[in-house]
Amino acid sequence: MLNAGKAVCVEQISNFYLTEPVGFIDQEWFINGAVQVSTCLNPFDLLRMLKSIESKAGRKQSSVRFGPRVLDFDIIFFNDAIINTPELVVPHPRMHIREFVLRPLCDLSPGRTHPILQKNIYSLLQTIPKKGPQCIQINPAEREIISAVLQKSTHALQKETANEVFY
Repeated sequence: MLNAGKAVCVEQISNFYLTEPVGFIDQEWFINGAVQVSTCLNPFDLLRMLKSIESKAGRKQSSVRFGPRVLDFDIIFFNDAIINTPELVVPHPRMHIREFVLRPLCDLSPGRTHPILQKNIYSLLQTIPKKGPQCIQINPAEREIISAVLQKSTHALQKETANEVFY
């Protein structure tokens, strides 16, 4: 799915976590994870591509913020870029207060430094209150099924134009 074209290449996939909803809590729990990719796309083109994948997967626009959705991609980091536009904010503005974002990121790159907060992912995870929403690691055997969907096909990428992206 993410490797659907030559523009994006999946590098690493985190463990997956069953996560209690935040905000609008009268809904099913979510499955969350993080993926590190290389891409020759700029952040705005990558965002458009991700939104297209969400749409093709059946995601519908809803008036309920944080409500149920089939698929939800967010760009958490794009290299060390700091972007603040109406269309895109990177690093993700609430990542540092969400265990369901930090825990999978910690699987991939615990020492990665947040370019604004100047703290690494592991340190940010340690500040999350223990009484927050639950985030439970999914059995590693089930991870293989989810990973297979994410890596449907593999394509070579021109490394000289690659960007490191986490979402």
